[in-house]
Amino acid sequence: MLMRFSLKNTIFLLLVLLTSCYNRGQQTPDALSLSEAEIDSISFYSTHHYTEGYNFQVRADSLPIIRQLPAEALIDMPVDTLQLYRKNVVVVADIVTVPADTIDSIWVKVARDEETLGWIHESQLLTGVSPDDPISAFIDFFSNAHLLIFLAIIAVTGALYVLRRLMRRRAKIVHLNDIPSFYPTLLCLLVATSATLYSSIQLFDPEMWRHFYYHPTLNPYAVPFWLCVFLCSLWAAVLVAVATLDDVRRRLPFGEAILYLLGLVATCAVVYVVFSVLTMYYVGYLLLPVYIVWALRRYRRQPRSHYRCGHCGAELQEKGHCPRCGALNV
Repeated sequence: MLMRFSLKNTIFLLLVLLTSCYNRGQQTPDALSLSEAEIDSISFYSTHHYTEGYNFQVRADSLPIIRQLPAEALIDMPVDTLQLYRKNVVVVADIVTVPADTIDSIWVKVARDEETLGWIHESQLLTGVSPDDPISAFIDFFSNAHLLIFLAIIAVTGALYVLRRLMRRRAKIVHLNDIPSFYPTLLCLLVATSATLYSSIQLFDPEMWRHFYYHPTLNPYAVPFWLCVFLCSLWAAVLVAVATLDDVRRRLPFGEAILYLLGLVATCAVVYVVFSVLTMYYVGYLLLPVYIVWALRRYRRQPRSHYRCGHCGAELQEKGHCPRCGALNV
């Protein structure tokens, strides 16, 4: 038996989910007990967000590394070059600073296996790799500027096409000809808020976002405040999406429910792209309250059902024959 979601149930599940994943994190060792090398490693980690033992995945087609020490490469000695290839997973084996290097003073030694290891400039390394974590890969996918522009074009074009077809069929559409449920509107508002928070963190605190990128987590209690708010909005969007799916399934016949959900997905895609892009230019902060007020007013103006069919329980705006089962309600 499928669980029927209400706003109270959704909030309860959200609270249970968030409180159950609380983690105090690792204890920081006493600085007096650390060696100079360990202190240097912690200092490097605090500014670069990775250190020895960190895993990367190569995302460039190929990445050259040299077997010899960086100092030997700087004096034009012959060096052996190895190639790392896309999807290779490498681990950071060592990090050294070479002040005489005018290109990049930081060299990183990475290893794919016991035979394939070598040195590379940090700047060259970081442009060709990403953290070996599925959440980081997801962030990479949605942070690609070219992809974002492509998604914007596809989302707007697809949404206009879907909404046009739905309006011609007089089908139910979120914001325009909505069902008597607040979940779809709430989902769109959560997507808009999450997209605004996502761009705001990158805009005002890029180092915090960079650390999150290197050490991602879905636990909102393990991150700073604004990242906590962002993750809570994502969890809330997931729960509201489940509640929306269940509510649409109960309120609309199967065919109409599929069309409604397609329109809802198209609307959410447009909302995500618009707010994530425009917030980077500060326009999103002006647009968000306007969108919230407009969406709430549109929901309040939608016709409400005052009756239920005595035979099948379907909601009715007025007495008479039920459009679902045909029973007469007087």
